[in-house]
Amino acid sequence: MARSKDKKARGRRDAVAAVVAEVDGGLAELIPDRDRVRAWTLLVDGAPQSHVDLDDPAYLSFEYQRRLGHVIDLVAPPGKPVQAVHLGGGAFTLARYVAATRPRSTQQIAERDAALVQLVRRELPLDPGARIRVRSADARAALAKIPDGWADIVIADVFSGARTPAHLTSTEFLHDVRRVLGPGGWYAANLADGPPLAHLRGQIATAAAVFPELALVADPTVLRGKRFGNAVLVASGLPLPIAELTRRAASDPHPGRVEHGRALADFTGGAAVVTDASAVASPAPPPSVFR
Repeated sequence: MARSKDKKARGRRDAVAAVVAEVDGGLAELIPDRDRVRAWTLLVDGAPQSHVDLDDPAYLSFEYQRRLGHVIDLVAPPGKPVQAVHLGGGAFTLARYVAATRPRSTQQIAERDAALVQLVRRELPLDPGARIRVRSADARAALAKIPDGWADIVIADVFSGARTPAHLTSTEFLHDVRRVLGPGGWYAANLADGPPLAHLRGQIATAAAVFPELALVADPTVLRGKRFGNAVLVASGLPLPIAELTRRAASDPHPGRVEHGRALADFTGGAAVVTDASAVASPAPPPSVFR
């Protein structure tokens, strides 16, 4: 009987067609997940952006999103509502996660691609009871409008295609992030880089110029410069729960390593701090990354 039900469910999933639409950033595709009835992966110009399970918004499929999920879990006591800012929306995966794991949270999403926002709202609607406001605006422009000390957490996951825009990599940007955070607030950023890791090292140096407490979570092979991949940078004005973050990252299906303190400073290797005048976009991933 169980196998029959599974077969029927798989048949329904196979019958669901992908949704394809032109958005401001290129060609968006919503691909149904064959293993989850109401789950979808969002790609823009072939680059995976988000995975969403409408039946289980607390489920995080992507490796880097699970690491950001750990950060969200640790920013405040379990279940406590928070005020969150999401720079970059995609399919609103992390905002859905916050709403599911911390009910009554208040959230703001800044997503520049208005056509993408419309597509996601139509095909993957948000829970109408969730306190989530979505603005079709540039991340830095939206950040400038948020009051001082409003946020418990600011999450940056902004990619134009597969590259982080230059104006979201500088000390000037991070000073505005810190302005928006409360005294114990956290900043978390999804960064992407490959050998020789110049962009990643520069972003750590830049964050260290603004925040006294830092941690970096990534696959060890990425940290060794063996392949292109994602790393999650966490920053705060107060000490971070390094031991618990390390435990959670190590227990992931693809275990991550946490660097902090002297080891993280050594990893930075004297990289220069990035300013608006010197900022460049993050490097494009090699074509093989998305194959």
